[in-house]
Amino acid sequence: MEYINLKMPFNNSKLEKGKLLIAEPFLADPNFYRTVIFICEHNEDGTIGFILNQSTKYSLADLISSFKDSDLKIYKGGPVQEDTLQLLHRLPEKIGGTEILPGIYWGGSFEALQEILFSKEFLEEDIRLFIGYSGWTAGQLDKEIKEKTWFIADAPQKLVFAKNITETWKNAIKLFGKDYSYLYNIPHNPQFN
Repeated sequence: MEYINLKMPFNNSKLEKGKLLIAEPFLADPNFYRTVIFICEHNEDGTIGFILNQSTKYSLADLISSFKDSDLKIYKGGPVQEDTLQLLHRLPEKIGGTEILPGIYWGGSFEALQEILFSKEFLEEDIRLFIGYSGWTAGQLDKEIKEKTWFIADAPQKLVFAKNITETWKNAIKLFGKDYSYLYNIPHNPQFN
């Protein structure tokens, strides 16, 4: 059987908070198949990020009774600590949080979030809630990047807070330019091509 050597994006970007991890097209791990992850922390202890393109069947009201009137969608941040709820947002003056990139914040006050949701003074695309997170121990992600499991790219706000997540992986690949457009047209299972 003959194999084609695909041209893959070169990771010339440094792995750090505020970057995107984009799964290579054939990554077999079902937790990360064609995912895009926004990195919120990367240091000598490891890495934490959130999958931007995996939804759940839950709304905030399904998870927390005090938010019973909220139909805010919940996304799957990753397979680690799926009993936690994490928050990315663009409302620091109301919620607080840690700035990851200009205009993108992680965490903050859930009491303030509740007030905002009840007042209806927000845009849904300014808030993203995640069950769990994606995490790697020290050196683990660096090894995966060397193995070309992940591509690194800058994180535009419009991609981090995209309303339609079905195109997130494709739109992330587009960040590398036209030379790599063939990647998002590769069938999910090349054997069925």
